[in-house]
Amino acid sequence: MEQNIKYGLAGAASVKKKNYSYLFINVLLAIILPLLSVLWDCLYEHETFSWELIGKWFIFFAVGIRLFTAGISQASNPAFTGGIFKMKTTESFAIIRELGFANISLGVMGILSVLNNNWRVMAAVTGGLFLGLAGIYHLFKKPDSSNELIAMVYDLFALVIIILYLSVTLFF
Repeated sequence: MEQNIKYGLAGAASVKKKNYSYLFINVLLAIILPLLSVLWDCLYEHETFSWELIGKWFIFFAVGIRLFTAGISQASNPAFTGGIFKMKTTESFAIIRELGFANISLGVMGILSVLNNNWRVMAAVTGGLFLGLAGIYHLFKKPDSSNELIAMVYDLFALVIIILYLSVTLFF
């Protein structure tokens, strides 16, 4: 009942509604695809299991593919992101599209980092900073939709993995 007062009836419905496809995509990009890629490289490419290898695939998928696809979605369909943040007017769409362009740019850096180890640290720093700040913002804002909660958990998880990757690869 308190949610109905705080968010209105429509807001309360969006808090309770589960978006399993969005959850699945995020789990796929943050855990399953990086793990499968690391296992493939270890078993079939005879790579040594290391934080470098984990970082290579985590940054490719969790930063690169995630931000690139989010950017494409935001640039082509700003109403979806606007709905997550309760921005219903078309005036907000220009800003959401520009956020999409930023996500595309960061995503490309993460994708290209799979080709060059020297780019990986920069992709980790910029992508981790972006996702970390977004996650912290969601945390303090207190998500009011399942999509926003999923995004918050994803962003904070990515931040932790990227901090571990940078700590181990740069300082040890």
